[in-house]
Amino acid sequence: MSKLTATVGSALGFLVVATLVALAHGDVTPHPVDTTGLPPLGKEWVAANPYRGNDKAVALGAIGYLHNCAGCHGLNAEAGGMAPDLLLVAKDCVGMGSQKLQSDCFKDTDDYFKGLVLDGRKNSEGRETMPSYSSVFTQEAVWAVKAYLDQRTVDESKPK
Repeated sequence: MSKLTATVGSALGFLVVATLVALAHGDVTPHPVDTTGLPPLGKEWVAANPYRGNDKAVALGAIGYLHNCAGCHGLNAEAGGMAPDLLLVAKDCVGMGSQKLQSDCFKDTDDYFKGLVLDGRKNSEGRETMPSYSSVFTQEAVWAVKAYLDQRTVDESKPK
């Protein structure tokens, strides 16, 4: 094999690997979430996720998560280091002693989650590290994705 062929082969190999790494990051363009079948919530935002524990919302939220969040936060909401682990957002709520404390804790995480999803996040240099979904996600979509994440958190917290 000539030196030129080896160089071209190495360059092509690098481009293939670089392309795969870029594609593995996923599509970070926000996509609408189909919330057909969920009770409509109206224009005024509710303070706590009304879909928590709703099987239909969890299923639709899982699809919304896959299309919008998994590229950075990992499949099945199990972060691979690219972005924060979203199962940790409400993990402390699961172990709370009373149902009231647990409910209040989840409500606090709802507000935090809603703000991040709608506003996005920038790093200290002003570079966007998470896009804003406010132009694409309805209230129903935000709460469906959060219902999915909360259910995953509860499921992961159960003894195996």
